[in-house]
Amino acid sequence: MAEPRVVADHRIMGGVPCIRDTRIPVATLVGLVAQGASFDEIVADYPQLTTADVRAALQFAADAVSERQVPLATPA
Repeated sequence: MAEPRVVADHRIMGGVPCIRDTRIPVATLVGLVAQGASFDEIVADYPQLTTADVRAALQFAADAVSERQVPLATPA
């Protein structure tokens, strides 16, 4: 089995999920994509990452949201 790209280690960034061997949080990458950054732009800004790392961060975030009930505001 391949080593996971996303890890959460209490000794690194207080256990915040990050891309392995970096201190780059999944939330940072998801936020950049949400702001319209392309994978190529992200990798250019963070050369220690690959596009596969960015995809793994997005998949991790999608999986995390699907496992929980997220409270949403209902329209008035």
